[in-house]
Amino acid sequence: MGFFFGMIIGIAIGIGLIVAFARAERIRSKCRSDLAKTVAAFARMTVQDSRKLLPSQYYPSWVVFTQRQKLNWLNHHLQKIWPYVNEAASELIKSNVEPILEQYRPVILSSLKFSTLTLGTVAPQFTGVTMVESESVAGGVTLELELQWDGNPNIVLDIKTRVGLALPVQVKNIGFTGVFRLIFKPLVDEFPCFGAVSYSLREKKKLDFVFKISGGDISSIPGVSDAIEETIRDAIEDCITWPVRNVIPIIPGDYSDLELKPIGTLEVKLVEAKELTNKDLVGKSDPFAVIFIRPLPDRTKTSKVIDNDLNPIWNEHFEFVVEDSTTQHLTIRIFDHEGLQAAELIGCAQMKLSQLEPGKVKDVWLKLVKDLEVQRDTKYRGQVHLELLYCPFGIDGNIVNPFDHDFALTSLEKALKHESNETDSSELRKTAAQKKKEVFVRGVLSITVISAEDLPVVDFMGKADPFVVIIMKKSEAKAKTRVVTNNLNPVWNQTFDFMVEDALHEMLMVEVWDHDTFGKDRIGRVIMTLTRVLMEGEYQDCYALDIAKSGRIYLSLKWVAQHKVRDT
Repeated sequence: MGFFFGMIIGIAIGIGLIVAFARAERIRSKCRSDLAKTVAAFARMTVQDSRKLLPSQYYPSWVVFTQRQKLNWLNHHLQKIWPYVNEAASELIKSNVEPILEQYRPVILSSLKFSTLTLGTVAPQFTGVTMVESESVAGGVTLELELQWDGNPNIVLDIKTRVGLALPVQVKNIGFTGVFRLIFKPLVDEFPCFGAVSYSLREKKKLDFVFKISGGDISSIPGVSDAIEETIRDAIEDCITWPVRNVIPIIPGDYSDLELKPIGTLEVKLVEAKELTNKDLVGKSDPFAVIFIRPLPDRTKTSKVIDNDLNPIWNEHFEFVVEDSTTQHLTIRIFDHEGLQAAELIGCAQMKLSQLEPGKVKDVWLKLVKDLEVQRDTKYRGQVHLELLYCPFGIDGNIVNPFDHDFALTSLEKALKHESNETDSSELRKTAAQKKKEVFVRGVLSITVISAEDLPVVDFMGKADPFVVIIMKKSEAKAKTRVVTNNLNPVWNQTFDFMVEDALHEMLMVEVWDHDTFGKDRIGRVIMTLTRVLMEGEYQDCYALDIAKSGRIYLSLKWVAQHKVRDT
């Protein structure tokens, strides 16, 4: 009897302890949440709010009422502590940046190190302070500080060239304007109320500097000045520019979740360009493209050169790592290849990754401009055609990526791969990148040419006699519709089937022609890859005709995969 009574008492006490522990955790969680809300509310307080809480006679001397006065207070105190900041920051920069300079050291140099590094006597000036409310969630607070620095640092680089020439190079006339982002996260119930602070250069508005050597001009040594400047800019991009986040622990703990991590991949199909500006005096430009998300040498992709063509067709695929889809963007620059001379920029364009819907192919034409920062030049430089597919990590079951090796596997092969994943996953990860390059997708593409609208008048006597030519660019397979006489809004409703051996690298060209008794004239064309039909299986859409004053064509595409046995 005593045993059962003791057991009941023990169970009751255990349940009571569990309930008490759960209640304590709820209370603690609520306190943390309330603290985060309070900190965020104080950060959003305006001058009027503060006046309601405290009369002006109770304000400390550092409390001010305008943004300008706040900045003056910050700059005044920064100037006071600058000698100590200079000493600490100089040593920190030297120890952290030297390894990165060595990593990006150009091949013409055998050594690149700091011999002297001090930041001088002129402190930076804060020119703006903003709280980023969209980033300041319950677990943290995000501030952005705009900073301007026209300093007098003493920075000397010791460089040695491959031919044994040693040069002390001074970095002078530094002018910098940028926005730094500070993330205070996570919020905790211990002083100073946050566990760590992360910092990053959110936006680099201006960075100017010049190189000097004792008794001469470094520009007299071919290639050295440009190589050092490129190395410095690459180092800044790699070590501090957003989305890179440098985490400083304030309270001991694990803050690995705050560090930079890849969140997905961006598949880019460089399709074509049209109406490019001609940079050559004799003949036409020889365009090629440079594409990147982060402008680092190992993350920048370069297309092949198309000789003597202002309407080049590339049909090239590139893959990029995405680290922050909300703020990063894809940049493309089109150059004219000049042989041994430096390539000449034709134009550039950008696409925000936030405009992409995960798992959906976006077909875009981007207008080229001279400068992405200062768009004063309104001259037309042409357009570039891209197909973009953003695939976030962690939702593989919901998003189909046709460039993934698994896409081309049969059901049996996928089952066998699943078994091998459990026994040899490390080996598969090592060869994943190579396998992506070897993906071949085979199947039948059915194309229905439905109709066209608003075609331009091309005949002297009458309207037009249009017909459509379908071309598979890689395999060179062709098909042609019937001719519809004297009609600017023809209807065909004809279907053609093509056996496609390599759908990922194939390109579909749909050309509308005018039939004449003694010849034919091309009215316009549409060029597309097969990425979308591979993902969706079947779709119908309307396409504007390129190289035409007007006109649209309606097409229906259907894909049926034809798996074949491959050697293992």
